[in-house]
Amino acid sequence: MRSTFRDARAILRKATPRRVLNAGQVIGSYLVSRVTGRARAWGLPMALSIEPTTSCNLRCPECPSGLRSFTRPTGMLPAELFKQTIDEVASRLWYLIFYFQGEPYLHPQFLELVEYASQKGIYTATSTNAHFLNDQNARRTVESGLDRLIISLDGTTQEVYQQYRIGGNLEKVLAGTRNVVKWRKELKKNTPRIIFQFLVVRPNEHQIEDAKALAAAMGVDDVWFKTAQIYDYQQGSPLIPTIDYYSRYANNGNGTFSLKNKLVNGCWKMWHSCVVTWDGKVVPCCFDKDAEYRLGDRQHESFRALWHGPKYQGFRQALLKGRDQIEMCRNCTEGTKVWG
Repeated sequence: MRSTFRDARAILRKATPRRVLNAGQVIGSYLVSRVTGRARAWGLPMALSIEPTTSCNLRCPECPSGLRSFTRPTGMLPAELFKQTIDEVASRLWYLIFYFQGEPYLHPQFLELVEYASQKGIYTATSTNAHFLNDQNARRTVESGLDRLIISLDGTTQEVYQQYRIGGNLEKVLAGTRNVVKWRKELKKNTPRIIFQFLVVRPNEHQIEDAKALAAAMGVDDVWFKTAQIYDYQQGSPLIPTIDYYSRYANNGNGTFSLKNKLVNGCWKMWHSCVVTWDGKVVPCCFDKDAEYRLGDRQHESFRALWHGPKYQGFRQALLKGRDQIEMCRNCTEGTKVWG
């Protein structure tokens, strides 16, 4: 919990008059839209996710990168496209996530991109499977100005870890974590805040307390326990936890499962954030993993033009009218992340 407060303070320290004004515009337009039922969008996004690459070294189930199931192409984010996008939104953007699909550290210029955004006063975060945090990359990570490093830890023993992180090596994850902790101390830096993210599924749910103990022993700042999105959940899945608190799905008692959360029309994410794929496609959120709902293309239009354009406004209006009418939104469990 202390780490969460530190993160909140770090984000607030990024405040500037323009960012505060923009946040007021975004919040105001969302509230007016909900009350009137007519979509309005003022300002620019407060948060952005940019995808460094769709490539990944692991083969995790329930992950399009791991399953190699994308219909969209695999590639690397061009540095110039990234810089042009950041230059346009930096004065109003608070928070930048270097992640959508794939493993960010496979991008050869990844840490240079982080440094570029950090120098513009934006809060930066990424999520990694930590197989590429060798000593050199760990030092460069600390030096880049990255504010938050989320490390996927889905088991505390190799036997359990590899059941979800197929092809992964737990010892590499732990060694990479130690490298970042070491360089943060040696360089006398407070960042990045190091988070173990534990995706709770049935094979690893018995190691929740072990994950907390491991994090404390290694000098990791916090552990986040995340509920898993299951694509075909209706008839059950061997990945759905038996611990109800960590499941997004309710057991109906007859062999079927249903979403716990009731879908509410309107979605805050469509007003304050969005996702940019490696090749510049702008999509609504992280649930659109295959970029089916493309709302714009940064290679052909400015961010401001597409953010306020007819496609985006039409999608926001559709959400206000009936969220359950959009296929992607039917398996949405926004707000079900559990913090440890």
